[in-house]
Amino acid sequence: MGEKILVVDDEKEIADLIEVYLNNDGYTVYKFYNGTDALRCIKETELDLAILDIMLPDLDGFCICQKIREEHFYPVIMLTAKAEDGDKIMGLTLGADDYITKPFNPLEVVARVKTQLRRYTRYNVGKEVSVPQNELGIRGLQISRDTHKCLLNGKDVALTPIEFEILWYLCSRRGIVVSSEELFEAVWGEKYLDNNNTVMTHIARLREKMKEPARRPKYIKTIWGVGYTIE
Repeated sequence: MGEKILVVDDEKEIADLIEVYLNNDGYTVYKFYNGTDALRCIKETELDLAILDIMLPDLDGFCICQKIREEHFYPVIMLTAKAEDGDKIMGLTLGADDYITKPFNPLEVVARVKTQLRRYTRYNVGKEVSVPQNELGIRGLQISRDTHKCLLNGKDVALTPIEFEILWYLCSRRGIVVSSEELFEAVWGEKYLDNNNTVMTHIARLREKMKEPARRPKYIKTIWGVGYTIE
């Protein structure tokens, strides 16, 4: 273990509590109470995961998440005091992998961290031993599970681990309509709730990265009332 985790929250008690629980599990924690110091750490430190509060005294968590995604693919977990879908959708749209609503059980934070790190380690280049090539190709789209690379007409498409898993799952089931429930439970490993917009938000972000027209996408197609498919 010993992965390096960034924790940013202006509520000292919450940041300190998260630090204690993560330290107890063997993680190295870089803790800050404002966004400015956190951005400096992001530039100077090779991190494995970030936990960001949305409401900060200077920069908000959305801004920090956006800065991280400009250069890094490690998981980002957002903390929000609001139960509104707007904050969650905004974070996911900017590249966050998960969110936790306050108040929370610190053991849940540790569990979410472990889940995200397992996923990131599995698909991040250089963090696993070499295995036989595992690639899929569909009409100019090439995706490799070995290298965590996605090429569209020869050009690299930068995907987060979550986005990669969604695309891989759909590509590996080409021609089959996959429901939002199945996709969520396969990728996130959690029980799907009817009002969960997470899958829809990530599909929209994938289409944006692949420069897919919303009305007539070439690859990820919506089967209304059923789910998604790649034909």
